[in-house]
Amino acid sequence: MNKKNYAGIPEKYARLDDAKVVLIPVPYDGTSTWQKGADKGPEAFLHASENMELYDIETQSEPYKKGIYLAPPVTENSSPEKMVDTVHKTAKNYIKQNKFVTLFGGEHSISIGSIRAFNESFDDLTVLQIDAHADLREEYEGSKCNHACAVYEASQNTKLIQVGIRSMDISEVDNMLEEQTYFAHNIVQEDDWIDDSISQMTENVFITIDLDAFDPSILPSTGTPEPGGLLWYETLDYLKEVFKKKNVVGFDIVELCPNPQDKSSDFLAAKLYYKMLAYKFKYTNTKNLNDDDEA
Repeated sequence: MNKKNYAGIPEKYARLDDAKVVLIPVPYDGTSTWQKGADKGPEAFLHASENMELYDIETQSEPYKKGIYLAPPVTENSSPEKMVDTVHKTAKNYIKQNKFVTLFGGEHSISIGSIRAFNESFDDLTVLQIDAHADLREEYEGSKCNHACAVYEASQNTKLIQVGIRSMDISEVDNMLEEQTYFAHNIVQEDDWIDDSISQMTENVFITIDLDAFDPSILPSTGTPEPGGLLWYETLDYLKEVFKKKNVVGFDIVELCPNPQDKSSDFLAAKLYYKMLAYKFKYTNTKNLNDDDEA
């Protein structure tokens, strides 16, 4: 992965010392079990970001002017366990520097490391998982760091809220808190799910988004596309309310499996990442970050 500034932003907004945001790419695809290619996701996302307009119409802001440092990618791939450990240490290092830390995978197993870092750094953490799959297996194919186990540890050590779930194994039922799970087939029929789920969250929230949460009609390029997913504006409406009402301490986005013939999924991922930054800086109290903002 060639080192460039995120989205081609000017150097003065891309330096670590001045940036409020750190973006860590994790091009890892070591445990996926169907379509391979998530290791190409970060590069495709970054390329799409370079071709994205940087003025956000909705929030009337240019989030990149808060400063976004593109960190060196985490390339450890000798084992799932070593990858998770490296992600954990890397994310925690930047959190300690008082940065708003974000990650882009790679498959969902990277989130085991990122969630671990945020849980050690913020009190009483809620993990909001937006995903098609439950990912609640304690172990899969001989590893606790498999993508199928992405939020099992979070279910034991944090308050886990699951949104958009529409695929799971029967073995995961016992690990799931149904009252904190918002299944896709129920979301379609309920008006109050946004308020209900947010009311269950603690103040500090880490968001992990598996892009297969989206319906394949708008994001087909993911490892395991599932029918019946979330659409663009309902997802943004939800995220906006989370950022308004809670202290989002960081997030990761995973499972972009790019298709060279169709760049629309890459671009959705790029826009989603930038939208989340726009909401962070418009709606969230940022007193824990640098105060010398430039609008």
